[in-house]
Amino acid sequence: MGAFYLFSYWFGFAILCILLLIASAFLGYCLYVKYIHLKYDHIPGPPRDSFLFGHAPTMIEETRSGRNLHDKFLQWSEMYGPVYRINSLHMVIIGVTCPEATKEILMSPKYPKDKLLYARLFNLFGVRFLGSGLVSATNHEQWYKQRRIMDPAFSTLYLRGLMGTFNERAENLMDELTKLADSKKEAKMHQLLSRVTLDVITKVAFGMDLDLVNNDSPFLKAIETCLKGMVANLRDLFFQYKQKNRPFIKEVREACQFLRTTGEDWISKRRTAVQNGEDVPKDILTQIIKSAGQEEEITKEDEDLMLDNFVTFLIAGQETTASQLAFCITELARNPDVMEKAQKEVDSVLGMKQEISYDDLGELTYLGQVLKETLRLYPSAPGLSREVSSDITIAGYDIPGGTIQMFDTYVNGRMDKFFKDPLTFDPDRFHPDATKPYYCYFPFALGARSCLGQKFAQMEAKVVMAKLLQRFDFSLVPGQSFDILDTGTLRPKSGVVCNIKHRDQ
Repeated sequence: MGAFYLFSYWFGFAILCILLLIASAFLGYCLYVKYIHLKYDHIPGPPRDSFLFGHAPTMIEETRSGRNLHDKFLQWSEMYGPVYRINSLHMVIIGVTCPEATKEILMSPKYPKDKLLYARLFNLFGVRFLGSGLVSATNHEQWYKQRRIMDPAFSTLYLRGLMGTFNERAENLMDELTKLADSKKEAKMHQLLSRVTLDVITKVAFGMDLDLVNNDSPFLKAIETCLKGMVANLRDLFFQYKQKNRPFIKEVREACQFLRTTGEDWISKRRTAVQNGEDVPKDILTQIIKSAGQEEEITKEDEDLMLDNFVTFLIAGQETTASQLAFCITELARNPDVMEKAQKEVDSVLGMKQEISYDDLGELTYLGQVLKETLRLYPSAPGLSREVSSDITIAGYDIPGGTIQMFDTYVNGRMDKFFKDPLTFDPDRFHPDATKPYYCYFPFALGARSCLGQKFAQMEAKVVMAKLLQRFDFSLVPGQSFDILDTGTLRPKSGVVCNIKHRDQ
């Protein structure tokens, strides 16, 4: 019995010591959070929801409720000025709408992408997602090596050669819209556009003919699931630890695995073709393989990096362009005078011809303005961030080194200090003779790490919109909302359901 009591005593003492250690660690952490507050509280910002979690509860609630978090950032920017802080635990993010600071930080390679954010894009709930691909690589040398290898797939000369594919895939969409117009059925435009942009990227980037306009594809569901998982993983640090989220987390993991397994199969087939001396296109898939080096035997790290870029280009090439086109159709339908002006230009440049040339795109200047104005109000990828390693002063506020700076083109595009009547859809803001926005419009980012595929995306968007305006009139089915769905990228929540009819030629 004495031994039992002695064991019980020492066991209880050990438990007490552990509890004291936990309490001391928690107290120490709270003191550190208080130190962070004191360090940054000279910077304006909204009241924290709680001492520890800061503004995280507000951001999680905005996401959970289906609202667009960037509208909250817009509200904070207008209330607190060109610099405001966001707290979450011991972390601080600085929202910046100062054009001079935007120019300084985004245009310089000395401010890297922040490791905290992109570490959460590396994998989703334990399954590798974007990894160290072209978008998510934080190491400048690693990024630069990939970018240099990828550049030839986006040269003007190569892009000119893609016009045939752009035309062919857009014609498939026109055929589908013709059927809907003839049968007087409603067109779910975002769904159709998602299919055609996926059809384009799989053909142009990876050499695969999937005919997705007329067929359902598991790719679309997988991409959407991954994007939703990405948002949850970024905005709620405890998402994966909540029991109720486990079914969704399982779906996200399976979606990631599906995309990477598909990429592995397509890469393997292309590498075999290269090794057999077959003539292969100098497309993105070929460049991805080149990024792994010229060795016969590639390492596991090489394989992972190739798959990282496969997933990156698949998602970036499909989702963003589809949403831009869907929002463009929404605004044209809401602004018939703009639609009429765009149609007149298309008629003047194209007449009745079906095959749009590269030179035709250069003459569709007003349509280009329409697409730019669409991205001002509805940037597909609304925000980006950089890490400032040393102290910096922005708009009169001293920002400590090691802080993450957030730049939001959605917020900038809707502020009246940058754009008069910002909620009015006015393509003439981007007229060639109009004053150019000064570092407050960056839907494709800025500087060396701006989007490699922006010219590709805008060529594709112009071809699709030109053909649509040439042949059809469209109007929105009444009763739809104009709400924006925030899934990391922005997309129209309603799906943009339209009535389609043939134009009187």
